Amino acid sequence: MPIPPSNANTLCSRNRCVVAALVALSLASGCQTAQKMVAPSQHRDWEPYYAVLPTAEFQGSRVNIQNVRYCKYIDADTYVPDWYDKSFDVRDIRAVDFVLMPFPGNPALAHTQISFEIAPPNAPLDYLVVSAEVRKEKGETYGPVKGSTRQFELTYVVADERDSILSQTNFKDRDVYLYRSTATPEKAQRLFRDVMARVNGLAAKPEFYDTLTNNCTTNIIEHINRVQPRRVTYDYRVWLPGLSDKLAYDQGLIIRRGTFEQTKTAAYVNPKAQQYTGREDFSTLIRR
Repeated sequence: MPIPPSNANTLCSRNRCVVAALVALSLASGCQTAQKMVAPSQHRDWEPYYAVLPTAEFQGSRVNIQNVRYCKYIDADTYVPDWYDKSFDVRDIRAVDFVLMPFPGNPALAHTQISFEIAPPNAPLDYLVVSAEVRKEKGETYGPVKGSTRQFELTYVVADERDSILSQTNFKDRDVYLYRSTATPEKAQRLFRDVMARVNGLAAKPEFYDTLTNNCTTNIIEHINRVQPRRVTYDYRVWLPGLSDKLAYDQGLIIRRGTFEQTKTAAYVNPKAQQYTGREDFSTLIRR
């Protein structure tokens, strides 16, 4: 249940045979569902935290990102939706982290994100999370089967970690694991540019989310493989993203801190996230 902020931005070709088949499959669900399956849209009655799409504008090495999300949560269902703009030099991106959030009760499934570390000269470290997600309408709930039948649009959320991580650890009782990737600063910067191109593409032209082929983890892998062709090899753990951290460990995509079990233990951030709630340097402290 969102609380309207006083100063927040509140703005919140398939061939004919395939389209006909999709429409036929959806008749039992009604005309609105059938229409939704035919074409994705930017214009629906979105949940407030999905109401506004991010965009990125580049001028040389500098980038200005509009609509970085920072929802302030009061409890699991009550929050103040808000966004801000962020400008920095892409050359200040020094690293990228992999974030894993297993689903409660089904740890083989998970949501995954990437977070870019920005290290401006003579300034504190900063972080920016990017996440491919289901763009839910008001009252919609996600289901893996439903996610494979063109029932949800795909969105990229660009967020403050005090939104994307803290909301999960403190209010939604989800475990969060934060792994430092092995990407060099140069590769992290190239990855960021590729991700922002996707952000702008989705703002211009909507797409359907797909549980198997166009989800949070497959999008991350596609970005990595565009920056470094064939860097990630697909296996079953791509489609069971709760196991994707082991895939990243085995393929040398994350820094190893001993065995995989030791690496995973070191990556668990919930106690620190709860300890440092409200701190401006939240992101730095949960990494110590």
